[in-house]
Amino acid sequence: MNTPEAQGHLKRTLGLWAVVLFGLAYMTPMIVYGTFGVLSEVSHGMVPTSYILALCAVLLTAVSYGKMAYIFPVAGSVYTYARKSIGSNIGFIVGWAVLLDYFFLPMVIWLIGAAYLGEAFPAIPTQVWLIGFIFVTTVINIIGIAFASKVNFALMIMQSLMVAAFILLCIHYVTAAQGVGGLFSAKPFFNADVKFSFAFAGAAIAAYSFLGFDAVTTLTEETIEPKRNMPRAIMLIALIGGAIFVAAAYFAQLAHPSSTFENVDAAAFVIATNIGGDVFAAIFLIGLIIAQFASGLAAQTSVGRLLYAMGRDNVPPKRVFGYIHPRFNTPVYNLVLASLVGLMALYLDVATSTSFINFGAFLAFTFVNLSVISLVLKKHEAVRDTGVLTGLIVPALGAVFNLYLLINLDGKAITLGCIWLGLGVLYLAYLTRGFSRPPPDVNFAEA
Repeated sequence: MNTPEAQGHLKRTLGLWAVVLFGLAYMTPMIVYGTFGVLSEVSHGMVPTSYILALCAVLLTAVSYGKMAYIFPVAGSVYTYARKSIGSNIGFIVGWAVLLDYFFLPMVIWLIGAAYLGEAFPAIPTQVWLIGFIFVTTVINIIGIAFASKVNFALMIMQSLMVAAFILLCIHYVTAAQGVGGLFSAKPFFNADVKFSFAFAGAAIAAYSFLGFDAVTTLTEETIEPKRNMPRAIMLIALIGGAIFVAAAYFAQLAHPSSTFENVDAAAFVIATNIGGDVFAAIFLIGLIIAQFASGLAAQTSVGRLLYAMGRDNVPPKRVFGYIHPRFNTPVYNLVLASLVGLMALYLDVATSTSFINFGAFLAFTFVNLSVISLVLKKHEAVRDTGVLTGLIVPALGAVFNLYLLINLDGKAITLGCIWLGLGVLYLAYLTRGFSRPPPDVNFAEA
């Protein structure tokens, strides 16, 4: 197989920390505050523990992602891993499940941004902000404006500073009320009066914050020494992101010990007002909205790119999904479809819509782990030197952990996810003429 360099497409220019910073920027550090209220309510005040549990699932899966990213260095990620390791039909269904993530991710981002603006400006209905988010984002994406990695890096720095400021103000708020001793409490991690199963229910939502840690697998062909740097980068992204989320959640929970809020979708704005006054709350709101808007742009772009890749290969009808506007050079129909799906947020809340996304994420994480196991059991040459620990035990634990979190998702999300998978199986049967031939292969590398 020709190398990317021989084809003149990609160059290996990214070092370890360049990849790590890209991954952290993609994860959007401030997202910890976007879902804090929902998490606090579901976990009954054990948000830090929920993040630790979610981090365990992510770290186990990160080992498998690092291994698979080196073996199959293409942008198809879990779709390619499952297809080449387990089978083409399984790969198609896993890719179909992940498509649910792509469709709902922009919707959740827009919903969180609208909820916070609605809390700041109660005279304006939240629906107005939501529709405004969708309209502006769609227009910009159709015109073709995209954020480069340098902008993502700058955004990540801004968010990190905002998170740091929030934590420092929480520390000042708690010490002013309770003294230094108030900073040390086990209650946000464990409460004897609350069932620990609530922490697992929270972890099923907390995993949303980690979405994007695996996105750097698409940079494998541009990374220096990928065999060494890519697995390390994936693990560092998960660890650093997890540390940020746990610390931010811990101090926010100390500042607001109760797990009840008048508006759980905008809880952090209320806490920001309490700890820093109206000025900090306004700055915090601006930072969060900028982060949400940038994430929404990137997420909707990803939807358009994925659908175009599938449409170009005639998986869905090429005339519609493979269409590129002659003037703007963007997949207009796909972007409009993503915006229409986003309008479903008018009838959903953050908890339910986040669970929709995590259904696909947990399924994808499970199959990344199963892909490693499959290669080891088949004695594939690429994993010839893989030991029992990283080849069987770690991915098996990762698969079980992710499946357990999946069954702890919101009931509506599980129902929708199963319906979506059922539709995928029916569509696969149609494409393969009753499973009598292989499904079409989606070439992400040229998307």
